[in-house]
Amino acid sequence: MVCVLNKQGKPLMPCKEAKARKLLKQNKAKIVKYEPFTIQLLFDCENQTQEVSLGVDAGSKHIGVSATTEKQVLYEADVELRNDIVEKLSSRREARRTRRNRLRYRPARFNNRVHSKHKGWLAPSIKQKINAHIQVIKHLYEILPITKLIVETAQFDIQKINNPEISGEGYQQGNQLGFWNVREHVLFRDNHECQCCHGKSKDNVLNVHHIESRKTGGNAPNNLITLCETCHKAYHKGEVKLKLKRGKSYRDAAFMGIMRKTLFSRLCMLYPNVYETYGYITKNTRIENNLSKEHRIDARCISGNPKAKSLDYYFCQKCVRRQNRQIHKNNFSKGGYKKNNQRIGNVFGFELFDAVEYQNKQYFVFGKRKSGFLDIRNLDGEKINNGSISYKRLKRLKHNSTKLIERRRQSPVPLKGDVVSLPKILWNTRFYYQIY
Repeated sequence: MVCVLNKQGKPLMPCKEAKARKLLKQNKAKIVKYEPFTIQLLFDCENQTQEVSLGVDAGSKHIGVSATTEKQVLYEADVELRNDIVEKLSSRREARRTRRNRLRYRPARFNNRVHSKHKGWLAPSIKQKINAHIQVIKHLYEILPITKLIVETAQFDIQKINNPEISGEGYQQGNQLGFWNVREHVLFRDNHECQCCHGKSKDNVLNVHHIESRKTGGNAPNNLITLCETCHKAYHKGEVKLKLKRGKSYRDAAFMGIMRKTLFSRLCMLYPNVYETYGYITKNTRIENNLSKEHRIDARCISGNPKAKSLDYYFCQKCVRRQNRQIHKNNFSKGGYKKNNQRIGNVFGFELFDAVEYQNKQYFVFGKRKSGFLDIRNLDGEKINNGSISYKRLKRLKHNSTKLIERRRQSPVPLKGDVVSLPKILWNTRFYYQIY
C-alpha cells in the first residue's frame, strides 16, 4: 500500500504499488515520504474517501497503532518508547547540584517550585510519553484520511492487585497505617534486625537500604530492607553481597493511571470523533477472532475491524534521543579530571542513528569510532559482526532522526529480528522500482 496526498496535501485513500509506479513514471505525482512510502498528486482530483478507523493501544513502553477499513488494513506499527528520561534527569540533577554547591553562598529558595505554579503539572517522564503518543497519531493523520480515532486506556487498582479481597475502608487502612513514615514501617517489618548478619555484628545503628536504586526503584516498602551500619558500609565497598530482589514494581501501571486522562483529553481537543475503550473489550475481541497477542494486533481489534485483511508487512519504530548535551561524564578519570562526554560527530559521512545498507539489509548506526569502524544494529538491538564494521562496507541510506523505522514481514507468529531485505523497503526511487 502506498499513501496518497492530493494536490493540496490532504490525505486520500492509499493505492496499490503498480498504480503509484505509473503515476511517478508519467510525472503525475512526486515522492513526499519514504517511511511509509507516500506520494503527492500533481493534478486536481475528486476527494472521495472511505471510513478509516485508527486504533491506538496506549502503553508506557510500547504503542500499537492500526489504521483499518472494514475490509483492509492500511497501516500497522509497533512503537517502542523512550524509557531513559528518569536516568537522564537524575544525571542532570546531579550536575546541577554540583555546580550550585560550588557557590560560596546561595540563599534557599522556596517560591520557584513548579507544583505550586501550574495546575495539571506532569513529570517530564510522563509528559514525554504523552507527547510521543500524540506525535505518532499526528503522523498518521497527515498521510491517511482517518475519520475515527479509538484509544485504549487502562486504569489499574494497585491495592486490588496486591489484595483481591480489599474493599471499603480497607483502601484507607494499608500496611503503613499507624506508622509515621516508610522508614519506621520497614524497621518494624524487619523486627529492627539487620537482614544481612541478623545481629552478629552487634551494631545498634540501623539503616534502611534501597535494594534497587532510588532513582529507578523508588521508596516503596518492597524496595527497602534493614541493614546495620557495618553491613551497609561493607555492601557499598563491595565486601558483602546481598542475594535479594525487590518486590513487584507497579511503575508502568502508575504511569498509565496518570497519563490516561491527560492523553484522552488532549486528543479530544485536537481531533473529532475520538472514542475510548478498555483492555477487557480488546482481549475479548482478540480471543474471539483467534488473533495473536501483539501490540499492533490489539490496535487492530481496538479499531473495530479485527477481521480486516492484514498486510504482509508492518513497521517497527523506536524513539531515540537526538543529542546528548551533557558536556562531561559524572565520574572522574585518573588524575582527578572529568572526561568529555561529547560524541564524535561525522565519521566518514556517517552519523549516529543513520540508516545504512549492509549485505542488502537495513540497519542503524548505534556507535562509531574515529578509525571508521561502526556499530550497526537492527531495532531489536542485535549487533552485526560484534559491533565492528568498516564504513567502506556500508552505504548510507537516510539521515538520522529521533524516529527509527524498520519495515518487517508480517507472519502469524512474528519472529524476532525478521527484517525485510532492503529492496523491499521504499527508501528512494531506485529501491522503489526494484519492487515492481
